[in-house]
Amino acid sequence: MKKIRLTALTMAGLMAAASMTGCGAKTAETTAASETTTAAGTMAAETTTVAETAGKVSQTKPLVVYLNDFDDIIPEMFKKATGYDVEVVAGNGAETLARIETEGDNPQWDIVWLDSMPSINSLGKKGMLLTDWEPSNAGNLTDFFKEVVPADKAYYPTGAHAAGVIAYRNDVFTEETAPKTWEDFAKPEYKDKIGIADPSVAAPAYPFVSYFFNSKGMDSGKEYFGSLFENGLKVYPKNPQVVQALASGEIAVAGLQESNAYGMIASGEPISIIWPEEGAPASVRVAAISAKTDQPEVAKKFIEFLLQPETQQQLVDAGDEGYFEPSVAGVNEKEDREKDGKLVYAEASWASEHEAEIKEWFADESAK
Repeated sequence: MKKIRLTALTMAGLMAAASMTGCGAKTAETTAASETTTAAGTMAAETTTVAETAGKVSQTKPLVVYLNDFDDIIPEMFKKATGYDVEVVAGNGAETLARIETEGDNPQWDIVWLDSMPSINSLGKKGMLLTDWEPSNAGNLTDFFKEVVPADKAYYPTGAHAAGVIAYRNDVFTEETAPKTWEDFAKPEYKDKIGIADPSVAAPAYPFVSYFFNSKGMDSGKEYFGSLFENGLKVYPKNPQVVQALASGEIAVAGLQESNAYGMIASGEPISIIWPEEGAPASVRVAAISAKTDQPEVAKKFIEFLLQPETQQQLVDAGDEGYFEPSVAGVNEKEDREKDGKLVYAEASWASEHEAEIKEWFADESAK
């Protein structure tokens, strides 16, 4: 198994993430027939990546998976469960999507697995994903997550987490004085004290931001975030930088990804969490297969592997990124995760269609 991590240096030669263009916000309480390459002779055998041997698909090279989390554990898990090798290429959302866009018609990936459903939806609209295939265990999906699967079956959800809960320093605000709702972020008592991650960089940050635009409408969404910028909203590249700002006291409140918020509490930081009654915008993690993969059968096995309760339980138990709502039944969430937390999310096709516009507007406003 092999792991590659994208960094600023390795990404220097890649184009900036291309605009992913593609109603109604959603709320939750809580491939075609397989390709078979046949040819005669030794040459065909040597050039075929995946072959059927005694009824079992064999590999001649690892399955390449582009992802932004779980890169330390997923290769060994998949190898143990199936016997197949995986090479993971890890990077943040912008890095991974930029790499995919740069590779274009010569994709080097077989699977993309990110907590950025609108962006993956955009890849599907561009014809980059295998469609019209249903995993044999798709019935494991809970009713909510069955609704997330697109009509063309281009991707499947493996879970969802709060892209933003209200995290605040409890040595600055009390439970009574801390913001209770997202609308509270515009109140003067929180001026210059709030931070969030950049939706153009952090994979879960765009699902967070897009929910407000989807639920309020574009104009009202701009008015809402405009009021936050007027109130001194600070934007950091990714959630770890939001954590640093919150820990240092540079800010006292954040719309913070839940895994980071719970992680701060576990590390002893003076942080408390509020799940707003109106809901926490969710980042849905989905997995999709490249339309040009030369390992379709192994790729399908990887998707089915992700939809197994045993796999998702291992992901929950693995550590900080295990704070999520599993997409399949029979999985226990982390004990300290809010049991009554309400997740809401932007409809994927809508968020995909408006992604470029929202990110451009957000970048312009945050640069002022």
